[in-house]
Amino acid sequence: MTILQVVDKDFSHIPVIDISPLVSKIGNSGSTAQDCYVVATQIEQACQDYGFFYIVGHGVDEQLQEQLEHLSQQFFAQDVETKLQIRMALGGRAWRGYFPVGNELTSGRPDLKEGIYFGAELEEEHLLVKAGLPMHGRNLFPSNIPQFRETVLEYIESMTKLGHTLMAGIALSLGLEESYFADRYTKDPLILFRIFNYPANPSTSQTESRWGVGEHTDYGVLTILKQDRVGGLQVKSKSGWIDAPPIPGSFVCNIGDMLDRMTKGLYRSTPHRVQNLSGSNRLSFPFFFDPNFNVEVKPIELNEVVVNDDKSDRWDKASVHEFRGTYGEYLLSKVSKVFPELDQTVLKPRFSR
Repeated sequence: MTILQVVDKDFSHIPVIDISPLVSKIGNSGSTAQDCYVVATQIEQACQDYGFFYIVGHGVDEQLQEQLEHLSQQFFAQDVETKLQIRMALGGRAWRGYFPVGNELTSGRPDLKEGIYFGAELEEEHLLVKAGLPMHGRNLFPSNIPQFRETVLEYIESMTKLGHTLMAGIALSLGLEESYFADRYTKDPLILFRIFNYPANPSTSQTESRWGVGEHTDYGVLTILKQDRVGGLQVKSKSGWIDAPPIPGSFVCNIGDMLDRMTKGLYRSTPHRVQNLSGSNRLSFPFFFDPNFNVEVKPIELNEVVVNDDKSDRWDKASVHEFRGTYGEYLLSKVSKVFPELDQTVLKPRFSR
């Protein structure tokens, strides 16, 4: 195993972790406990220092990733009218489909990006779909791009497997049994997958440029991001805003609010943002591996760890530690602000019955 992490006292370079021992162990291919302990220690340091880390040695098929990127480029190259044939309004309570540039908000401001929302593919006869549970149901796929549906669903399957592996590593990094999160929260995770296209920024001045997505934290436990070659992701480290440029063959991982809550702030959900100053379009593929929609997220009893609430420093001035309820309730409270119009037409009518 190659150890790629470098101790960085200036907090200026996000660490790179080779997780191949974890992949091998979870796949029963013979990694030693010591190898996995080394990886877990690296994850622990990265989570405490940054809340972000790159992973290599993840085993996700490169051809699958290239196919996904190629088909996504085809989709976003179409005119808006064609893309709107799978608009989010048609996805209903499943909260799936396409949205055009400016329709998603961060802190009340329109993002300079367009995208498609996906999730676990559930048939209409599924009990959760029949019950009308938000964010559960069928995906919307473009009918004019062959293999788009098959590629997205295969990618979701691969990333779900990777999510389970990484959560086992995070559990080990906290001194817990590797099945801790699977036993309590992620045996049947809420899977959310996005494909975003950030158009070239029309402004030539960085001070005047709009953000592709403004400062925010993610909501769940773990985000696994595939970037294209363009770059534009920035992370708020202990030394200030730093770039998280694309590294070939890697994914970028970051902590969400629920892992922050579970660890009492030991592992912090880190603010990040995107600005595309490249002069060309930028694609990104965030995969959210989250707790089950109906589970109540509770703090873990960790030795000598007390709640470290950063409410006053957070971008939204909200406390993830004061929240009480299920992950689904937390998530809906957030997404209703991201898509207020859709919230009014899809969620509110249902709740008011």
